[in-house]
This record gives sequence, structure tokens and C-alpha cells, in this order.
Amino acid sequence: MKKVVLIVTAMVLVACDKEVKKEYVTFSGQITNKNSDSIVLSAKDYSKTIKVNEDGSFSDTLFVTKGFFTFYDGGEYTGLFLKNGDDLQMTVNTDEFDESIEYIGEGSVDNNFLAENTRFQEQLLDFEIDEMDQAALKTKLAGVATELENFIHSQKDLDTAVVNRSRKGIANTIKSYQGYLGDLIALRTDLPKGRPSPVFSNYENHSGGTTSLTDLKGKYVYIDVWATWCGPCKAEIPHLKKVEEDYREKNIEFVSVSIDRPKDHEKWVSMVTDKELSGIQLYADKDWESKFVKEYYIKGIPRFILIDPDGNIISPNAPRPSDPELRNLLEELI
Repeated sequence: MKKVVLIVTAMVLVACDKEVKKEYVTFSGQITNKNSDSIVLSAKDYSKTIKVNEDGSFSDTLFVTKGFFTFYDGGEYTGLFLKNGDDLQMTVNTDEFDESIEYIGEGSVDNNFLAENTRFQEQLLDFEIDEMDQAALKTKLAGVATELENFIHSQKDLDTAVVNRSRKGIANTIKSYQGYLGDLIALRTDLPKGRPSPVFSNYENHSGGTTSLTDLKGKYVYIDVWATWCGPCKAEIPHLKKVEEDYREKNIEFVSVSIDRPKDHEKWVSMVTDKELSGIQLYADKDWESKFVKEYYIKGIPRFILIDPDGNIISPNAPRPSDPELRNLLEELI
């Protein structure tokens, strides 16, 4: 009889052990003000679309390799760390998104840290650079890096992969901000208002022939540096068309300069025609390596530039067409 009891007990223990070591992730949650009827989880070699119900709830079983994933709700992204055995529950309000993300359940410690770390980074990197030079920026970002390191060090029970990835991410983030903010400081110091603008010469004009910036002297010039593959650039097109129409009779030229690579030249030609893009449509001579682009420190697009009738800089980083501040600026000038 004892043998039977021992065998039954052993079977129960084995069964329990198998239940604990589940080879999948249970991922569920609640989205307030959902952006879409589905969410997408993706990684390098993984993609899974999960249905979002009418009430914003979702749930699915995932078979994954331990690692980092991107969560996309149709509007914004956030990072997740998943491993088999997790039973993770997420809540998010898309009106606030990053600020509202919370997790409970198995796997929540790592993922709450990732969400908190994102919020902390945003808080630390939200500072003004109007009075900074390059040295001051470097000092400020070094302090940000130290605070982020201390924040990671203060956490307990994090997976080693999460710790290592987060520490590596600090260097990448600081480098990115040093470049981006450093360029903005360079714009302010090297290309101040009133200084003669860098020029472009003999850019291909979609309407035929070529155009140089000097051809437009005597008028204000609002330049849009863009490309056909750039989503944010294309999002500005309807706003730009409206501004162009509203200022059609004013002393201003609207110039769009494409930095599409040679392989996309015909795509540029077609898009200008198909989308009925107005203003002066030009094609830069050497895409990102064009002298005009490099002299304006353009490393991301769209970029908007405003020049006065004498060819001097008004703003090397002017408001976008979608920004009401552009109209305020133009009303003051024209």
C-alpha cells in the first residue's frame, strides 16, 4: 500500500512540475481609448497580431524565445520583455500611453521597470538648450547618464538581460541626443538669424530646367527638405498645400527640396505629379551629401528653413506647416 501511495504522490509532483514549467506566455490586458482592433507584438524573427475586443480587452497565448519585443497598438510603440512561463497583464490608456502603462502578474517586475525607465528617461531629457553651448550640453548629458545608471542599480529582481540591455541603451540614448541636440545648438551658433544662408545651385526643377537659391532673391523663401519615403514629411503635405494657397499672393516662394537617392528619382517625379504638389519642386544634387543639406546640419527630415528676401537666414529650423506658429511668423514678416 505504501508503494502505491508513494507512486501516486510522485505522479502528482511530476504533474505539478509540468504545470509550473509551461512553455508559453499568457499575455492579456485592457486598452482604454483603443487605437485599433488589434495589437502587434514583434521581434527580429517573430510577429503576432492579437485581436482587441470592443471593450479594449485582449488575451492570447504566445510561444516565444526569451527576449525583447515591440508592442504596437496602431498608434504608438512600447517595449516588452517576455519569457515562457510569464502570465503578464497590461493596462494602458492611449491618451497618455507611456505615462499610463502598468503590468501585473508573472513577468511584471521586468516590464514595469522598462515602462518606468522610459518615463524616467523622458523626464531627464526634457530640458531647454536655448542657453547651452556644446560643453554645457555634454555636461548635462553626462549627468543624465549617471542618473539612469543609478536608477537601474537601485532596482531589484530584474532579469540580467533586462539590466544589460538597459545599461547598453544609456550609451546609445546619450549618443543620439548629443548628436541631435548638438546639431540644434550648432544651428543656433553657426547659422544665427541674419547670417547669409548657405545656398544651393542648379537643382533639377520638376517643371523643367534648374533652379538656384539666388534665383529667388527678392522674396521670402520657405524651404521644405523632404523625401518620398519619409512618413512625417508626407504627413505635412496637406498642411503645406494649405499654407501655400493662403499665401499665394504674398511675397514668398515655397520650395520643396527632395533628397531622394538616385534610385528613387523617378518615384519623386511621379509623386510630385500624382499628388499635384505645388510650389517649386526641386531635386537635390547629392541627396544627404548635398552641400546645402550638410551646411544646414540636416540629419533628419522633414526640415523647414525660412530665408528673407536678401538671402539671409530667418530660421534654420522653422516651424512645420502643421504648426500654427508658422502662420504667426509669416504674418509678422509679410
